[in-house]
Amino acid sequence: MIDVIGTDAGAPGTLPPAAQRLVQQAQLVAAPKRVLPALQQWPGCPPNLRWMASDDPIALSDILLKLEPGQQAVVLASGDPLWFGIGRILIERLGRDNLRFHPGPSSLQLAFARLGRPWQNAEWISLHGRDPAPLARRLQQRPNALAVLTDPSRGGVADVRSILHTSGLEASYALWLCEALGHGDERVQQLAPTDAIPSDLNPLHLVVLLAEPAADPIPDQLPLFGIEDGIYLQHDDRPGLMTKREVRIQLLAELDLPPTGVLWDLGAGTGSVGLEALRLQPQLQLMAVERRSGGGRLIHANARRLGVEPAAVIEGDVLSVLEQLPDPDRVLLGGGGRQRQALLQAVIARMRPGGVVVIPMATLEAVGELRPLLSEAGWSVRMHQHQSWRGMPLAEGTRLSPMNPVLVLQGRKLRHGPPESTITHR
Repeated sequence: MIDVIGTDAGAPGTLPPAAQRLVQQAQLVAAPKRVLPALQQWPGCPPNLRWMASDDPIALSDILLKLEPGQQAVVLASGDPLWFGIGRILIERLGRDNLRFHPGPSSLQLAFARLGRPWQNAEWISLHGRDPAPLARRLQQRPNALAVLTDPSRGGVADVRSILHTSGLEASYALWLCEALGHGDERVQQLAPTDAIPSDLNPLHLVVLLAEPAADPIPDQLPLFGIEDGIYLQHDDRPGLMTKREVRIQLLAELDLPPTGVLWDLGAGTGSVGLEALRLQPQLQLMAVERRSGGGRLIHANARRLGVEPAAVIEGDVLSVLEQLPDPDRVLLGGGGRQRQALLQAVIARMRPGGVVVIPMATLEAVGELRPLLSEAGWSVRMHQHQSWRGMPLAEGTRLSPMNPVLVLQGRKLRHGPPESTITHR
């Protein structure tokens, strides 16, 4: 049996007594090179102890395989050997039945301990030897706490900051840089978006991103439209479910907004598209309808952040509230689910002449359901697919990471109905 013991930077002197006894009873102790000097000078070190560096786990495994029966060996490893540690390789090469693990605090545990924050609901992602694009996808889900195991050889904390900036979420997260956790030169500090990365950055570092309540923006300092995703408040239990910036811009163009009139935003979500429409055309009457409980409060809060005022924000089933709304000149049909055909039929019946409906969709099946309704009504119809790519760091350069494609269907009601059929009487 080989004992694999997780340690902190003070090993072996900081090991629990039981672990120290295992080291004293062993014929062979393997440890990282940085630990070996402390091991050799440790008062409890037996004079005949054989020791070796464990930094090459493959070579270490070959030596451990040659141990004589009855020989005791100990492997000292950083933190938890089974969490991105040497444990995986030892299991693969030696077999789990020959190993006994004694975990120490992992870097993730130490980081949250230093920040004084519970971490049972925290998420984590590793960038070691990996494309950083998955970090951008994870951030779109808006986790409350996300630990990023950085890869210093590929950019480390600089990659994380770049992805935050590209995702428009710099204002949504506090970035904590944790260096050399458990070591004498340990350093934990928060970096603001404008702070420089330390010139003496320790390569042994990780990043913790903690969601922050979004500070109230100054509406006059926001773009007219195309506002960053991070500016919008979202539902705590369903973060990330909002129309992304690139798609919002396209939908606003497809709506062909008039200076005045009525805009229905059905399935408004956070209200982002309809609220940006008001920034472009302040005289529009925005009627936002959202089924989700608490959606009205969220839309009103985002309206205040953007400095606009919807004419009405209604919570409830969309089909059941349409009778309360004035006939529309423009409609954004963003929700509906199984009711979307009935919703579109209601829109067709109520739309004023020359009006436009825009429908963003994620599936081809939705196109097959909805496009025929517009064509049969005699509306002008056009459709396109919209897809964007966001730049992500890759080694010393930048790669393009694709976002989910969106199908956009636009229908325009003719100002004059189709000509009536000519009836010939004999």
